[in-house]
This record gives sequence, C-alpha cells and structure tokens, in this order.
Amino acid sequence: MDGRPTRIRRKGIYLLPNLLTTGALFAGFYAIVAAIDGNFRSAAWSIFAAMFLDGLDGRVARLTSTSSEFGKEYDSLSDMVSFGLAPAIVTYQWGVARLAEYGEAWRGLGWLAAFLYCAAAAFRLARFNANTGQDRRFFQGLPSPSAAAIVASMVWLATHYEIEGLVGLVAGITITAIAGLLMMSRFAYWSFKDINPGERIRFARLLLIPLVIIVIAVAPQVTIFALFVIYAASGPGAWAWHRRRAKRASARVGTA
Repeated sequence: MDGRPTRIRRKGIYLLPNLLTTGALFAGFYAIVAAIDGNFRSAAWSIFAAMFLDGLDGRVARLTSTSSEFGKEYDSLSDMVSFGLAPAIVTYQWGVARLAEYGEAWRGLGWLAAFLYCAAAAFRLARFNANTGQDRRFFQGLPSPSAAAIVASMVWLATHYEIEGLVGLVAGITITAIAGLLMMSRFAYWSFKDINPGERIRFARLLLIPLVIIVIAVAPQVTIFALFVIYAASGPGAWAWHRRRAKRASARVGTA
C-alpha cells in the first residue's frame, strides 16, 4: 500500500454506452412504426439517428473503458432491429405494398427482396461476431448500417421527389436486394477505424469539410444516397481493380 487513495469507478458509468444502444434500438423501433403509419421521411431519419447512436456507443465504451460482453451482444441485437428489420419493413411498406397493384407476381418478388435484406443483415452480423481475428481496417461485406442508409436514403429520395409507378418501385426493391447481397458478400470495405482524429492534415483537405457540408445541405436526399451508393460500389470496384492488376502482373511474368 502506498497510502494513495484508490480511485473507484462508479458502476453507473456502465449504463452510458448501453443507454446509447437503447436509443439506437428505439430509433429502429420508431422507424418501423413510422413506416407502418406511412411517414417514410420520419422512418428514414430514424434510421440515420440509429446510425449516429450506434457509432457513438462503441466509442463511449472505449473512452470510458466500460466495454463488456453484454454490451457487445446487446449492440448486435440492437443492430439487427435498426439495420436489419427496420429497413426491410420500411421497404415493404413503401414499395412492396404498392407493388400488389401490379399483380401478385410483383408483390411476391418484392416480398422476397425485403426478406432477403433482413436475412442478409442477420447473416452479416453473425459473421462479424464470429470473425474476431479480422483486420480492423476493413469490413468483410457491406456493413449493415451502410446498407440501411442506402435503403433509408432511397426511400427518402423517392418520397421527396414523388417517384412512383412500376419502374420506380421495382428499382427501389432491386436496390434493397442488392444491398442485402453486398452484406453477404466477401468484398472488403474500408472501416475508417485507422483514422486518427489527432493526426495533422493538409489545409486543402480541411477545406473539403465545409464543401461537403454545403453540397449535402443543397440536396441532402440525393447527396446522402449517392455517397452511400459510392461506398457500396467501392467493395466490388476495388475487387475488380485488384483482380485486373493481378492478371496484368501474371501476363507480364508469362511473357518475360
């Protein structure tokens, strides 16, 4: 004993990250309720709120050294509701329910697309929990929050510009199915976890921040949807680029 007082961590601090997770869970639940009531803009924003809270709870847990196995499992269950079930139901209420007007075949395809997304999110979360030794710089498969953001921004975009008709509905259902397939894929996606907030950056890059904010403010529906679609396309795009480079390298070796 060195005579110094022992610093006792209050147990209440463990509630903070779990309260944030509960907030994300509530946002996902509210997105479902809003979609059932036909408030698709509110449903989309609720999914975005769940994304913000989901990204915040883990950082708070690490900063306060309050990470726990319970918190990890609770966060995974919350993600399944907010980024798996909620986007699937939002898509169903927005598009699949109206596809029935064009025939039962279209309704069946839309129903399957919504379920595919939901099942893919469950598969993606289970694989993430099982792969404990993966490279933290990359995700395997499209992260479920990003897939949910694609669906939410797509519904928000279609609602804002009143995109209706069979072509628009089929396009929306197709985007939902593709987002689900990308979650189950093995494409590598940059996790952004290797970014150091305290690292120095060039002034020119710093100027991009207000530029991005202005672009998003001018047309948030289009910009947010485009940003997440570009991120979703980065996985297969990087895979195709690396494969092409590998073929060129093997061809050079063969001709040498």
